[in-house]
Amino acid sequence: MNTPQPADGAARNRVGLWLARPLASFHLVVTIAVLLTVLGLVMVLSSSSVEAVATNGSAYGLFTSQAIFAALGMVIFYLALIVPVRVLRRFSFPAFAVTVVLLVLVLIPGIGTLSQGTRGWFVVAGVSLQPSELAKIAIAVWGAHLLASRRAERSSTREMMIPLVPATLVVTLLIILQPDLGTTVSLAIIVLALLWFAGLRLRVFLTIVGTAAGLAVLLALTAGYRSARVRAFFNPGADPQGIGYQARQAKFSLADGGFWGRGLGQSRAKWSYLPNAHNDFIFAIIGEELGFLGGLAVIGLFGLFAYAGLRISLRSVDPFLRLLTATATTWIIGQAFINIGYVVGLLPVTGLQLPLVSAGGTSTATTLLMFGLIANAARHEPEAVAALHAGQDGRFGRLLRLPKPEQYTPSRGEAVRLDRRADPGRAAPRRAGAERGSGTAVRERPAPRGRAPQERARGRTTQPAAPQDQAPRRARRPARTTDSRDGRTGERGNRR
Repeated sequence: MNTPQPADGAARNRVGLWLARPLASFHLVVTIAVLLTVLGLVMVLSSSSVEAVATNGSAYGLFTSQAIFAALGMVIFYLALIVPVRVLRRFSFPAFAVTVVLLVLVLIPGIGTLSQGTRGWFVVAGVSLQPSELAKIAIAVWGAHLLASRRAERSSTREMMIPLVPATLVVTLLIILQPDLGTTVSLAIIVLALLWFAGLRLRVFLTIVGTAAGLAVLLALTAGYRSARVRAFFNPGADPQGIGYQARQAKFSLADGGFWGRGLGQSRAKWSYLPNAHNDFIFAIIGEELGFLGGLAVIGLFGLFAYAGLRISLRSVDPFLRLLTATATTWIIGQAFINIGYVVGLLPVTGLQLPLVSAGGTSTATTLLMFGLIANAARHEPEAVAALHAGQDGRFGRLLRLPKPEQYTPSRGEAVRLDRRADPGRAAPRRAGAERGSGTAVRERPAPRGRAPQERARGRTTQPAAPQDQAPRRARRPARTTDSRDGRTGERGNRR
């Protein structure tokens, strides 16, 4: 007799069946990107309307700029979705070199624009561009390409760290000169995630983490505004109307929202009580207008994205896509955790934005670019590739006319490494130069007497098949065996 299944069990089965579909990861990433972008546009309009009216006379000034960059980000999302992986890897280093040049140019007075104490923007025709956001993507893509190639060649720890770590230090120095501590923290998260997922030794990794933490403490205590933020974090009541005012007002805004919230558009803090309400502290406005449930929904979306990103990374067979997806997921989730952490008072204020939600054109466009690359990796999962080549594109894929993903083909070094794992005996006679395609031939030694050349490693002899007319005669003769210790032959039974 079949017992009725509980409702929660049936729901779990339906979710499990949906997640087992070949393109489930792809649909998850696209849905989360759209939901966070729409939520960001709504909250930017709500939180910036008062300031926009006071500045420009229109409540839609900042919202219009954010909507333009969100539309541009969707176009970039689509381009990242259809770009071939080989093209992405080929142009990763040139893109990194271009971002380094932009970081140098933005520091030159008259070219870079100074805003809020940081010289980190280009302003062209009223549109601002922040090259440090582009540098983070360039480091993630080029670093994943570099480490994936080095892992295929079984490189040493020194070869894995050079030139990635020195190049990152150069970029970090250029960003510190702006100065921009928040972007520096994001860049550190990206590089540490790359090294961790690439399989760097734990001792070396912990040494790098300790060094990075020491440099962060040093940077936090050297500049006046950074040290003031740290002091305000440890002693919030010391200067409630000065450096601690913003963090204090954010907590008041969250408390005012309660469980259900005051309602969309009904925030009090945005009436010039909370500085940067539309940017760094937009989560406080979400908590005030949408309440605890709204804030929990935002955290849940980022948690679901973390699950989807790591799932794609685990299911990818391409080492480059595996590294890039895991690193991008860690970066976005780490930035969201830091932003929400300092809004609720768990971390010092660093100025990092909430991805896809906070106002910021360049940040929104670059984050959508990373979401597009992760969605591209989701379409390269083995099951997804098989389903798409079988014609199971779905309505969304047919609507966007997405190309079929290419089947991953391992490089020569990866193929040799996989061959060694599968059959160490077959790969033993090959030299390192032969693995790398150097053309060096390895001459085989003649096999000992009594052994077949194919069986010299196993120590047994394979006898040729006898003709059928000699079968009765061989049946009367004793069978011949091989002593695996010295290769001598003998007869079963008593030796003469």
